Amino acid sequence: MISVNDFKTGLTIEFDGDIWRVVDFQHVKPGKGAAFVRSKLKNLRTGGVQEKTFRAGEKVAKAQIDNRKMQYLYDDGTNHVFMDVNSYDQIEIPHQQIEAEMQYVLENTEVNVIMYGSEILGVDLPNTVILTVAETEPNIKGDTSSGGGKRAVLETGLTVNVPFFINQGDKLVINTTDGSYVSRA
Repeated sequence: MISVNDFKTGLTIEFDGDIWRVVDFQHVKPGKGAAFVRSKLKNLRTGGVQEKTFRAGEKVAKAQIDNRKMQYLYDDGTNHVFMDVNSYDQIEIPHQQIEAEMQYVLENTEVNVIMYGSEILGVDLPNTVILTVAETEPNIKGDTSSGGGKRAVLETGLTVNVPFFINQGDKLVINTTDGSYVSRA
């Protein structure tokens, strides 16, 4: 058991029969009344985010989450197949469970698969990834890096707003938290 006073961003807890990751928290000590902890929790099974307020000192169970380094192999039509880089065991994760994350993952890419016991909760991506532009509109003379942008479709199918000077075939650094363009690689 862990006290809510010890909350940290990224901590995983068991609460209301589900597994939650602390996304944000704030300790509040009002002038009148008891102190409390206001938190934003992400459900690792459904992906939903919920705000929850706990009384100061309240106890919750800490969840033992394993991050296993795995390599993405291929898509078999209904599942994505990953291989453990240490034991070479293969696991399958259904498309709908990790649909959003797979927009940033290419074949042979290593990612962390989040597991709770033998249950697969999802895929943990790095903060940024490097992807190649598959198609975009051509440059027009006079376009600058400031003042707007254009759409680019990346090799995984992800569509990103990029500056005008980006061309087809350029390698880009993409932020995985919001899907935004960071820079050229």
